[in-house]
Amino acid sequence: MWKEKASSQQMYSTSISANRGNIYDRNMKTLAKSVTVWTVFISPAEMEEDQRELVASGLSEILDVDYDMVYEKSLKTWRYNETIKKKVDNDTADEVTAFIKENDIKGIYLSEDTMRYYPYGNLASTVLGFTGNDGTGAYGLEAYYNKTLSGTNGVIASVRNAKGTAMPFSEQQIYDAEDGQSLVLTIDETVQHYLEKHLENAVQEHEVQNRAVGIVMNVKTGEILGMSTKPDFDPNNPSEIYDTNTKAELDEMKEEAGDDEEKLDEYYTALGEAQMAQWRNKAISDPYEPGSVFKLITASAALETGTVTGSTPFYCPGYIEVAGNRISCWKIGGHGAIDFVGAIKGSCNPAFIMTGQALGAELFMEYLDKFGLYDITGVDLPGEATSIMHSRETMMNENMASLSSASFGQTFKVTALQLMTAVNASVNGGYLMQPYIVSQVLDSDGNVVSNTEPVVVRQVISEETSALIASYAEQVVSGEGGSGARAAVPGYRIGGKTGTSQKLDQEGDDIILSFYGFAPADDPEIAVLVMLDEPQKNNQYGSVIAAPVVGNILADILPYLGFEPNYTEEQLSSADMATPYLINYGLQEAQTNLVQAGLQYRVVGNGTTVVDQTPGAAMPIPGGGTVVLYTEETERQTAAVPYVIGKSGNEANRMILNAGFNIKIEGESIEHEGCVAVSQSIEAGENAEIGTVITVTFEVQGNALPD
Repeated sequence: MWKEKASSQQMYSTSISANRGNIYDRNMKTLAKSVTVWTVFISPAEMEEDQRELVASGLSEILDVDYDMVYEKSLKTWRYNETIKKKVDNDTADEVTAFIKENDIKGIYLSEDTMRYYPYGNLASTVLGFTGNDGTGAYGLEAYYNKTLSGTNGVIASVRNAKGTAMPFSEQQIYDAEDGQSLVLTIDETVQHYLEKHLENAVQEHEVQNRAVGIVMNVKTGEILGMSTKPDFDPNNPSEIYDTNTKAELDEMKEEAGDDEEKLDEYYTALGEAQMAQWRNKAISDPYEPGSVFKLITASAALETGTVTGSTPFYCPGYIEVAGNRISCWKIGGHGAIDFVGAIKGSCNPAFIMTGQALGAELFMEYLDKFGLYDITGVDLPGEATSIMHSRETMMNENMASLSSASFGQTFKVTALQLMTAVNASVNGGYLMQPYIVSQVLDSDGNVVSNTEPVVVRQVISEETSALIASYAEQVVSGEGGSGARAAVPGYRIGGKTGTSQKLDQEGDDIILSFYGFAPADDPEIAVLVMLDEPQKNNQYGSVIAAPVVGNILADILPYLGFEPNYTEEQLSSADMATPYLINYGLQEAQTNLVQAGLQYRVVGNGTTVVDQTPGAAMPIPGGGTVVLYTEETERQTAAVPYVIGKSGNEANRMILNAGFNIKIEGESIEHEGCVAVSQSIEAGENAEIGTVITVTFEVQGNALPD
């Protein structure tokens, strides 16, 4: 027994930390990595008595810690290890090392450690999650793939004497650490950036009270290209509250609490709840009533079973009676006589109630199951919630109340990811795809350990029915009277569906606005779903608020992803146009107006309302040109106009655009061989506002003749 006790006291082990794996986007941009940091500690037992005050003074200044704390720890002369500060960066560690050398100090040490770092800050934070102080994954992918990322720590085992120093002639046993593996995501950092930019604008502009969700997916594979919940947080400092309104409320609570313990407890409880809320991935964890976006599912089931055809007639007087209750159509006065395609375009509630009733509860529930709405999607993220559905008994009730309300997306709940996965299946050829977010796992040398392949869960509807749904959904955006017209993007065939749902399980008249959009409509590949929970300002319909957000996202990501625009003759004929008047418009609305006019935009400032613009309203601008939107009163951005005389059309165009201006071409067509610039409306070197239109005249020189 004594021998075992002595052995346990003499044996000393030191852990060798394994390096945690990185997380990359699909293009190998680093989204999360571990960086070297240092722990500064002192050994009071080794410290010279006359240096204790110097140590306390120097370390408190360098490390920004309390002098008294350091000094009191330095007095514990029986101790060999008193931690002063963890997670010290390299520059500060160098200052500590210099301080030790300059003053010939004994008893200050630095030990190497690692800290998780997220180079893009808030980007995809509710997806990535973060690690705790011990380096273990606490939320998001960091938690779900913690075992994969963390690796296995190593150990150095040695024999120590009573003073804690190594005994002479003793041997060390070293067990090397095994570094963690890395993840390559399906997320695209650029797509994620555009998604978050437009979500943030929508949250601010429409005063969204309960956060907003956005998802971008490849409908053919189930790959998640972007996923965001706004407001979110910075995983580099996850405890900090980033929603400005919530932070202000908490600061006020803390100030009012003072030294009152009961009120301080209330404050810390509220702080904890706010932190948990901002870490929550609302896209997968919070079921909601999907509203009219769900009508594409009802339509799919009805068309697949032959319950309706596109030409089936309906009559909407503006309401329908169900089980003694009047359910209104959103359109006052109703849609009148319409066919089923018109019901989809106009998002007519009575028509869909009649369709659901004709389909019947048995078939309706069968297709809910086929579309995966009774199950979780199985996405590789933690915290996925399941749907909240009517019981079979309720759905089968003779009065058809639950069936009727469910047919247009009310009185049941699904998550945003469940809904998007289901609706993707209605337009992608009829295949329910399992969504996923990690495409590869790499070892510490960068070798591929595993690949994720797309998984077809099942075929839900035929390819023929799916093609019909996609074509009908395209008319929602581009057809006459379509409810999703504000999601249109010139040059692209966009399909979609609006959604406006009431929160029937709570008091008040709070609503959720959403829009699902996809492109190209004739061969769907990219889809976007946006959900705004409790917007407080402006016209509260998905068609008015959510549709433009999706349209703006698609306008940014489709060209980036390599989808070339194909303009109609009408769109091409508007090569020169008058710049729209946008001052005092909300930023989101201004962006939508420009996109639909075939123009681009550049935003200056962090406001949500346009206070000025360049070019000015009604000023001529070439099609595809860029309008600068100022959202704050600030000094106008200017640049020097480049010299383009003698340059070819392509070269002059590139130089003007790269400098931040718009170019208007006059004279000969720049397509002609030998065509060069002979004059420019603003002299080279002169400063002009970014966004100004510069007219460049071209002529054919040499022997080349125009066609």
